Amino acid sequence: MTGTNWAGNLTYGATSLHEPATVDELREIVASASRLRPLGSRHSFNRIADTDDAQVSVAHLPVVVDIDEQAREVTVSAGLRYGELVEQLDAAGWALPNLASLPHISVAGAIATGTHGSGDRNHSLAAAVAGLRLVTADGELMDVRRGDPDFEGMVVSWGVLGVVTAVTLDIVPTFWMQQDLFEHLPWAEVAEHFDEITSSAYSVSMYTDWSDTGPHQIWTKSRTDAPPVTELFGAQVATQELHPLPGVDPGATTRQLGLPGPWWDRLPHFRLEFTPSDGDELQTEYLVARTDALDAIASVRALRERLAPILLVSEIRTIAADGLWLSPSRGRDSVALHFTWRLDVPAVTAFLPLLDDALAPFAARPHWGKVFETTPERLLAAYPRLPEFRALAERLDPDGVFRNRLTDGWLGRSED
Repeated sequence: MTGTNWAGNLTYGATSLHEPATVDELREIVASASRLRPLGSRHSFNRIADTDDAQVSVAHLPVVVDIDEQAREVTVSAGLRYGELVEQLDAAGWALPNLASLPHISVAGAIATGTHGSGDRNHSLAAAVAGLRLVTADGELMDVRRGDPDFEGMVVSWGVLGVVTAVTLDIVPTFWMQQDLFEHLPWAEVAEHFDEITSSAYSVSMYTDWSDTGPHQIWTKSRTDAPPVTELFGAQVATQELHPLPGVDPGATTRQLGLPGPWWDRLPHFRLEFTPSDGDELQTEYLVARTDALDAIASVRALRERLAPILLVSEIRTIAADGLWLSPSRGRDSVALHFTWRLDVPAVTAFLPLLDDALAPFAARPHWGKVFETTPERLLAAYPRLPEFRALAERLDPDGVFRNRLTDGWLGRSED
């Protein structure tokens, strides 16, 4: 065994963990492997990174942060965590257009699972990928760029196409932001003014326990070159810093109350130097089309009594459409419904099919790094390019070196 994931709900079944120090060493490991799964920063809640053979981490490869100002791109080592990249980028006058809630996650792992931040006009982290370098199953290096054949199928890829060693990302000029929080927004206002609420700032998150009182917190993140949010349909302006979980010390959160700061210290909800979790947890997330958002929210609210005993908090966010085959926001502006559960694996596992049933009418797309229960038919309806991705995976890795039981199930195939 090679340890546990970040949440502690999984003990990996892998028999060994490789941590190569050079790309050539990585190539040798891959070329000689019968089964091998890439392991990122261990932030996935399911067994996407697990195997009964070997895992490999690229976290110890040489650190690369190579900025091409003319192309507005940065090439980084795949194992770098976002929180380790952002200050270097900012010091050179550049920024990433978006970040996830946590800066603790690795670049390659976040991209491979379709992780995202928030904002009506902001895309997922994977949509910022302009190029990839990976080691394929035969140990050879492969470079792909945006516009190449199959590129849109190779970005969100679960690690089944190869081990990514470097990622090229789009960058924008650096900017500053401020974070203003509001409390107690009634559901009636959410229903009547949903578009106005989510477009009120560069990034907006609504936190809720799905009770009848409505979201208990709304986090608005505004660029300082745009007007901040000062009123939000009767919600109360927060006068003290808050944690998404009521009553929890906000010391781990990024600074609030309108205090300006650099993009990298406002876009995430939590700071790199703190462990953000309020104890052990599980997470689930589904993305629905923006046009279905209010109906999907109503469907979840109808489950309130069933989910209340196992829920810590939910977050509602928006994400702009992209063209990546397995991106949860592919082809449609989306609304993400995120669930942070208590670490009660039997109770959460029993509830997940009910949640999937409630969201199935909207072709809801589960986040690949979270826990969910669905059917092959629903997964195909949500991700109609899965057959093309399966063909791509079989072409690049015909012997299934990078497969595991979970990814085989998603691809609609059984293990050999």
